[in-house]
This record gives sequence, structure tokens and C-alpha cells, in this order.
Amino acid sequence: MAEITPEAKKTDGITNDLVEITRPSIEKMIYVIRDKQVMLDSDLAILYQVETGALNRAVKRNISRFPEDFRFQLTKEEYQNLRCQTGISSLAQGENNYGGRRTLPYVFTEQGISMLASVLHSEVAIKVSIGIMRAFVEMRRFIANNALLFERISNVELKQLEYQKQTDEKLDQIFEYISDHEESNQKVFFDGQIYDAFSLLIDLVASATKSLVLVDNYVDVGTLNILSKKKENVSVTIYTVRKTRLSEKDIETFNQQYPKLEVNYTGVFHDRFLIIDDKKAYHIGASLKDAGKKCFAISLLNDSGVIYDILQRLDIETEENES
Repeated sequence: MAEITPEAKKTDGITNDLVEITRPSIEKMIYVIRDKQVMLDSDLAILYQVETGALNRAVKRNISRFPEDFRFQLTKEEYQNLRCQTGISSLAQGENNYGGRRTLPYVFTEQGISMLASVLHSEVAIKVSIGIMRAFVEMRRFIANNALLFERISNVELKQLEYQKQTDEKLDQIFEYISDHEESNQKVFFDGQIYDAFSLLIDLVASATKSLVLVDNYVDVGTLNILSKKKENVSVTIYTVRKTRLSEKDIETFNQQYPKLEVNYTGVFHDRFLIIDDKKAYHIGASLKDAGKKCFAISLLNDSGVIYDILQRLDIETEENES
């Protein structure tokens, strides 16, 4: 707010019979809105020693002299942003939310302020306008003289934002990795938890990078739908009984879209196993196609020796394919 004293003094500012306006106090009233340096109509009214309403009425009587780049009305968002940035009493909310006014404030650019002196027709307006013009010039000079500094500050802020963005992305990747690799040794699904069961099985299938081995005596197209979620170039081998509900056409169709699937036959296993990359194995209490229909459990086998034995037994007990 302008520094107002009851008596006139001769200073570097503008002096009249009632108020003394110094350049620093004017500069505090200059804001940047829509990339323009502007002043509020209420602040100008104080400087010109008139009521805000009288100032705006004088402008309306001469509206042709005030195009949009001379004077414009703030939006609600602009007004609220200005209040948050300044926190000064002249912008304090009144009962009408506009500092006691019924309408949103107007602001004047440097050209509009210059034009105001010609429509107010007072000695005070002329002297104050001169002081304001000098304040605008001083601010432009300050900005020009410190342009390089502002640019450096802006570059530093941009680098900080980019660094923060990269840090956030890395943290997200770490948390995602932890989430993807976090697993319990055992998971129990109750009847009706079909979605949860299928989601876990799909995650397990998608975790393979080289190969998948499924031992399941009851496989069908539903089983292939789960196995289709594998990564590209991951091979799939199914060990099942000859009475499987998979047809040669089903296998051929799968291989056309998600190669490579091989189906072998063996009848020595009762339980279901899913072996991932020959390193990790899960004991599954239900066929993949029936996951979630009844209560069942999935258990991680931590013993590498057991995994090796299963794979060896599969090689030995695999039946020859019928031609």
C-alpha cells in the first residue's frame, strides 16, 4: 500500500498538498497479470484521491480510450490468486468476496494509467500519473538489468523440477519392482475368489523370462487363456494326460499367436505344478482352469532339489506322442 502522510514533503517522489507518494510504495502496487504489469483500480483510486466507483465511472464515460490492453477486469481465479500472493488488506475478502465490492476489480496497464490522467482532470491525477510512469520505467530497467540472473534462476528451477521428476520416476520403478517381486510362500483362495486367483496366476505366468512348465491333468482353452499372458519368446510346455480337452486345433491356434507351446503326455503326477524358468516352482491345489471355483492353495517350493527332481521325472515319464 502507498505510504500516505498528512503533510506534504519534498522528496524524490511525487508531492501534492495531501499525500506523499514515494516510488518504492508505488512499485509494491504493481502486479503481473496476463504477462502485463498492472495496478488495481482501488489502489489507483487511493493514489488519485477519488473513490474507486468514481474512477471507474469516469473510465466508462470515456470507454473508447480504454481498450482491452489498457484496462481489463480480473476473473475470479485471477482475483483469488492475487489475494493469495499478496495477502494485503486492500484485497481482503468482504461479504461480497471482492473486498466488499459487488463486482470483480479492474486493473490498468501502464498505457491505461497514462490515459487516466486525461479523464480525471485533476492536478493530483497528473502528478500521480507521472510518479507511476517513473515507477514502471524503474521496474522495466530493473528487469532488464537482471534478465541474466532471472534466466539463471529459472534454469536452476527447471533443473530442480527435472531432477525431482527423475527421482520420482526412479522411486516409482523401485516400488513397482518391489511390488512385482514381493511374494508370499503361500496363498489360499476361497470359493468365489475367481478374479483374485486368476490375477495371481496371470502375474506368475507374466513373470517368466525364458520358460514355463505346467503339470496339470485337466487343461482346456481356459488354461491357454492364462498362459497367453506370458512374455514374448517365453516357451510353454504342458504335461497332461491323453484325455485332455485340448485339441490339436487349439494348440495350433495358440502357437500362431503365442509361440511356442508344446504339449506332452504323462500320467504319473496327481498334483499341479507351475515351474518358471526352471528355477521357481509353485504347487497349485486346483487346475488353472478351475482357479477360484473352490477353495485351494498356491505354495512356493523353495527347494531347488525338488524342482530338479520334478523336471527329471517329467523327462523320464513322458509318453511318446502318437503320430
